[in-house]
Amino acid sequence: MGLLNETMDTVRHQIRALVEKHPDFYPMYTQGGKWKHEGEAWTHWCDGFLPGMMWIVYAQEQHKGSAEAHWWRDHAIRYSKPLEPRQHDRNVHDLGFIFMSTYHRWYEISEEPFLNDVLIQAGRTMALRFREKGQYLRSFVSEDSLFIDIMMNVGIIFYAALETGDEQLLDLAMRHCLTTRRVIVRGDGSTSHEGMFDLETGEFLKQTTHQGFRGDSGWSRGVAWALYGFGTCYEFTRDPRFLQTAEMCADYFLENVPADGVAPWDFDAPVESRRQVDTSASAIAASGLFQLAELSADRVKGRFYEAAARHMVNSLCKNYLAKPDSGWEGILKGGVYHIHKGLGVNESVMWGEYFFVEAVDKAMRSI
Repeated sequence: MGLLNETMDTVRHQIRALVEKHPDFYPMYTQGGKWKHEGEAWTHWCDGFLPGMMWIVYAQEQHKGSAEAHWWRDHAIRYSKPLEPRQHDRNVHDLGFIFMSTYHRWYEISEEPFLNDVLIQAGRTMALRFREKGQYLRSFVSEDSLFIDIMMNVGIIFYAALETGDEQLLDLAMRHCLTTRRVIVRGDGSTSHEGMFDLETGEFLKQTTHQGFRGDSGWSRGVAWALYGFGTCYEFTRDPRFLQTAEMCADYFLENVPADGVAPWDFDAPVESRRQVDTSASAIAASGLFQLAELSADRVKGRFYEAAARHMVNSLCKNYLAKPDSGWEGILKGGVYHIHKGLGVNESVMWGEYFFVEAVDKAMRSI
């Protein structure tokens, strides 16, 4: 527990420093280790991750009976509340990221009905992205585009459907998952970033990418989204097809990740390029593997997933954790946002921060 406790000390320090230096600012990625800059955002999808980390820290502090708990709760609320209008945001496919990390954690703690109302509306708004021709939730890029990232967001539709008993909403979310399983996940457990459809017929046309090495390569963060996202959808539905897919993606990730558990940005990139790790991919995968460890019907496999997740977390803590007061403002170094655009390469990225803290929290609770 020593390493994990030390890591959480760094987490608390870095978040407090960010809040004090840039109050009410929602960062996305660092430049030279600094959060505040004029770099391109590409899309507005990360605002839930900073308050999401605050909710995780608050839960830990509350459990310990710490006097600091009230500070974390107050700031978690302060940074969550401004997101509320985005329950109606139809411009992004990321409402799961935004609200499951914030309002869902907040609701689990306080059980205030208005919080659940926000979650349900966000799920209904997300469902408006569904295209009958093709049976998928369209990405923010275009009508004919499906992203693997959406598997991490479709959970909010499942949530809204189950909370309200809305069978049509449930069916819509199921159909999206089955389409993604069919056209984005490959037979070896790797995934493409994007799938393209014919808008007139709904026919699937091809796999492609924005952030991976090639349309047919194994972009590591996409595989991590898939293993975690399909696991979450299995948790909501208990449909064995989703667990099978999650485990297939997990097995591909673990078969291809280097011995230290830290993934290259793309498993199929040329050797020189593969030297650029993406710690965010391993942070996401670790948190997803902790989840799969509990969901897997095979207890031996479940124990293997837990051990792999713990190894990844320990490796990230030992080798990629920023040192407080070193001038680096993030928590986890070595992340990648968009390698082709040169955005957030070998930097801290907010989803890497959030899923790393979530994975550390899971590691502490599973000891």
